[in-house]
Amino acid sequence: MRTVYLGTSDFAVTVLRRVADSEHRPLAVVTRPDRPRGRGRRVASPPVAAAAKELGIELIQPDSVNAEEAREAIAALEPDAVLICAFGAFIREPLLSSHSMLNVHPSLLPRWRGAAPIERAIEAGDAETGVTIMSPTMEMDAGPICLQRMEPIRHPDDDYGVLSARLAVLGGELLVEALDTRPPFRDQPEDGVTIASKIEASDRLLDPAREAAFLERRVRALTPHIGAFVLLPSGERLGVRRAAVSAAPPPPPSEFETSDGTLLFGCVDGALELIEVQPAGGRPMEAAAYLRGHATALSPS
Repeated sequence: MRTVYLGTSDFAVTVLRRVADSEHRPLAVVTRPDRPRGRGRRVASPPVAAAAKELGIELIQPDSVNAEEAREAIAALEPDAVLICAFGAFIREPLLSSHSMLNVHPSLLPRWRGAAPIERAIEAGDAETGVTIMSPTMEMDAGPICLQRMEPIRHPDDDYGVLSARLAVLGGELLVEALDTRPPFRDQPEDGVTIASKIEASDRLLDPAREAAFLERRVRALTPHIGAFVLLPSGERLGVRRAAVSAAPPPPPSEFETSDGTLLFGCVDGALELIEVQPAGGRPMEAAAYLRGHATALSPS
């Protein structure tokens, strides 16, 4: 089948590699433009752009995939299907209706429609998630489904990095299966719709007014790509990369307690043990190593 692939992120790279290894190898890859990234603001290509170059696939990087020039470039390839995975921009009319499209979405739709389905599934404590192959419509992630497969969430071991890697592999396999077998589409059920809203700056804060179990899940949901943090008495942020609910007597909410290299953070219902932390501008480290040089920063002023 003649295909064109739209994707941007590391997740989309895994899926692209699987499709490129099949008989449905894309004729071209469409991704976002190179942009300044990181603290140094150096211009860098999206992960999918680098993968497309490595695979020797034609690369198209329009300012907008919905612009006339981009639509014409895709149409000139005469694709039987346009494949979409973690592209990061809405596909609008008239492009949306110009080609048969298959979208890889990492959730069991209609649960977790939206921008952050993996993070929200972990944060909510879901026992399972999965991948859905669906046809995009103007309503976000509400289009009909042709394939869906479950993947368990392994609490308390799975963080975003571990779970997303498994889902990307599953997504690649499921997309190739959809291209091979062309299963029929069915409408999504009306019941069970939840929205996986974009991760905002406020979502990164480990708020002591929340339960310790929720905050432990939030840490895993945002590790390693975004990162959660607690506020120190000085107002400085301390990144948290691993945490666990503790049965130890807790300090008051928002306060810290240290003992024998253990760092506890007080929450509304108990204590969260901060196991691996990252000082501002520093590298990740075990809490015991952090305490050897920063214990005074944890005391109220």
